[in-house]
Amino acid sequence: MSATHEVFNQVPPLVGFSTADDPALMESLRRDGGGWAEREVRELGARAGSAEVQEWARLAEEHPPVLHTHDRYGHRVDEVEYHPAYHQLMGAAVASGQHAAAWSESRPGAHLVRAAKFYAFAQAEPGHGCPISMTYAAVPALRAEPELAARYEPLLAARAYDFGLRPPLGKQGLIAGMSMTEKQGGSDVRANTTRAVPTGDGGYVLTGHKWFTSAPMSDVFLTLAQTEEGLTCFLVPRVLPDGSRNPLRLMRLKNKLGNRSNASAEIEYESAVAWRVGEPGRGVRTIVEMVNVTRLDCVIGSAAGMRAGLRQALHHAEHRRAFGAELVDQPLMRNVLADLAVESEAATTLAMRLAAALDRAEAGDEGEAALRRLGLAVSKYWVCKRGSAHAAEALECLGGNGYVEESGMPRLYREAPLLSIWEGSGNVAALDVLRALGRESGALEAFLAEVGAAAGADARLDAAVDRLRGLLPQLADPQRAQLLARRLAEQMTLVLQGSLLVRYSHPAVADAFCASRLDGDWGHAFGTLPPGTDTEPILERARPKAER
Repeated sequence: MSATHEVFNQVPPLVGFSTADDPALMESLRRDGGGWAEREVRELGARAGSAEVQEWARLAEEHPPVLHTHDRYGHRVDEVEYHPAYHQLMGAAVASGQHAAAWSESRPGAHLVRAAKFYAFAQAEPGHGCPISMTYAAVPALRAEPELAARYEPLLAARAYDFGLRPPLGKQGLIAGMSMTEKQGGSDVRANTTRAVPTGDGGYVLTGHKWFTSAPMSDVFLTLAQTEEGLTCFLVPRVLPDGSRNPLRLMRLKNKLGNRSNASAEIEYESAVAWRVGEPGRGVRTIVEMVNVTRLDCVIGSAAGMRAGLRQALHHAEHRRAFGAELVDQPLMRNVLADLAVESEAATTLAMRLAAALDRAEAGDEGEAALRRLGLAVSKYWVCKRGSAHAAEALECLGGNGYVEESGMPRLYREAPLLSIWEGSGNVAALDVLRALGRESGALEAFLAEVGAAAGADARLDAAVDRLRGLLPQLADPQRAQLLARRLAEQMTLVLQGSLLVRYSHPAVADAFCASRLDGDWGHAFGTLPPGTDTEPILERARPKAER
């Protein structure tokens, strides 16, 4: 080979690491009652960082699902074909309990452990996480109908991935989907036009169109339809008990920016059989718990994406030389990397704290339930929105090499906006903060108590909390409250993250966060931390294990 083709100054593949090699993650597990599963989480993280699973991730995204509306003879089949790698990812996720298994786990910290596993494995490939998340979130909504929950919940929680169109109650395990959005309504689900007519035997038949049905090969779906009493929640199986196909017609698959391994479909219900879940006319209230749980996974998924991007940026900087020195040793690059690390750790610590709040809420702690409700609303807005900016900067750390598909960074970049859109984009999430403040008794008090646990520990945090308190009286004017909703959600998330980092993180991380995010000593882009920031301990906490 010609000497001009000698390859040098290129970064070796990042393989054989653990996505659970993450101090913020492990410290959260031990602190909030999930330490009993540390070994499981570490083993899953090692698997996620293996060459085998990384190859599954590549194949699943490069070979997206294919819709087959009819078979070769012209019969309607409405099936989606996935690459085998997708099924391997799903099987691994279900076997490790990332789906609904936590609901059947009696040990304290079960939901925190599940969140840690979801965080670790989503870093390998996020698309398959959508049906995993929806299966997890389906259980609390289904419990509004105890008879259905008694039959379906054990199968939703079973650690068996049993793919295929067969009667649900005859399978070893089930995957659940959600089908709410309609083409005329978007997030305004009360505008839905799908109709549900009772059949006289306790069931209903649904007729209508759904604009987004994710994972359309799921075994069952929770959906909304109009009855005489109003909007009502229903459970819709893909296959009926007698083995015949329920008439859910898959019209087309969405050609999406990212999330390509996961199918999202437009569907038609043609007198599809369904069973009511919860009270007639109270469908939004019934399904809102599913929405809140999937919002938790949006925050976890955004934190996972940040961690994955940071790891790649650090690995690149450790092995790349420019202008006579390693990139990681150059002050400006260190500032960028440290800034990305601070953002990542703040997101991870907050996501795990909210998962711990779910555990305590399930145990009957009303204060934790209130904190979770408001904490999820603000973090769904801010953490998920930060994911896109973080992914863009992490990609840029790799320069042109990050812009090519083989680096994996374009996949990460394409995925990031989804989590800010799914379950309510920016304005919907910000307005939900106002709704939680107005309707959830004790939510603001629980939030301020959590933030106040760090009072006196950092003057910059104290000042930021004071500014937030000064903003609250302005919410009395409904018009002004809407205009302030985004700013409010942002500031609430930042002071909550600041409180958690001051109490639990490395002092250098907390100091950098408070100086930049709370005290304003920061620019408008990553890499603008104050000149005196101690970057070494920040980068050491974030550095991939393979580099240690």
